[in-house]
Order: sequence, then C-alpha cells, then structure tokens
Amino acid sequence: MGKVIANMSMSLDGFIADPADGIDQLFGWMGNGEVEVPTAVEWATFRMSEASAAYMRESMAGVGALVAGRHLFDITHGWGGTHPLGVPVVVVTHEPPADRPETFAFAGSVEAAVKLAREAAGDKNVVVASAKIAQQCLDAGLLDAIHVDLVPVLLGTGVRWFENLTTAPVRLEGPAVIEGHGVTHLAYTVHRS
Repeated sequence: MGKVIANMSMSLDGFIADPADGIDQLFGWMGNGEVEVPTAVEWATFRMSEASAAYMRESMAGVGALVAGRHLFDITHGWGGTHPLGVPVVVVTHEPPADRPETFAFAGSVEAAVKLAREAAGDKNVVVASAKIAQQCLDAGLLDAIHVDLVPVLLGTGVRWFENLTTAPVRLEGPAVIEGHGVTHLAYTVHRS
C-alpha cells in the first residue's frame, strides 16, 4: 500500500498562496528550466531544472490518486475535468457540484476521502493537495509524509499550510533534500508515537 503524502509549494515564511489564492510567486520553478516534463493534460507541461525534473517524474509516477478540498476544486474549475497528474481525484465537500467530472469522486470527510483515494490508488501513493484538508488529515493521523517545495520568496501574508493544527506539536523525520533551481524539495516522514 502506498503512502498518504501532503505536498505543496511554500514560501520561506510558510505561505502556500497569497491572500487572493494567487500562486504565481510559488510555482515559477516549474517553468524556469530546460527539461520538459509533460503531464496528462496539454495545458500543463513543465520546464524545470534537471534535479527538479527527476524529482517531479519520480513523484508523478508514484501517485495513484489525489485528495483535494472543494475550495481548490472550485478555484481550479475542476482542472477542466482532468487533473494534470491524470489520476482519480477525491474532493472533500458536503455539497458536491451538480456537474461532476467522471474522474472525480466526492466525500463528506477526510477519512472517507482518503479511504476512497487509497482504493483508487492501489499500491501507489495518495497525494493531499489542499491546505485545510492536509491539516485535517494530519490531525486525524492519516498523513505518512509531508513534501515541501520550498521557494526562496517571502510573501509576508497569505494562506498558511498548517495554521490551525489541533494535534501540535507534530514531529517529522528527515528531510531528504533535492536542490532545484529556485526551489528546494524537502521530504519528511510523519513521526508516529
């Protein structure tokens, strides 16, 4: 069985988006290099450094399903019906949209969403891609790892990744470190006591 991994690009001061949910300052590393990394959709082909490309290819190959929150689903317009990873997506919401893309499922809790995503992923990993959902998964003991794409920018304000944990402090083991161009990829394992 794969792991449940929270993954985000984050500013040095701990933000995953600006106050208006903007991410332009945080995802420049996905387009600042010479190595092309295609995805499952035509509109999202990345060009990154060799180190980041190797990291991204390995990460993408290991993903079997994604868990996201309704807010992320809405601001991305459901990724046009297909997430760039090309894997099933489970959206945590109490109000599923009327127009549901075929590759998306909807669940009323993080526990139910992770269960559905694990079933869909088989032996591959489940990636949690929303701040509030990652917090809820960590609080519920569902996360195995946290991967941070740390970007050398200070946003000063915005959306924090783990702002309202109820189980803090949470100990992490690692990190494994990969230095890219304009980003440092950090992989931590969640310590279970």
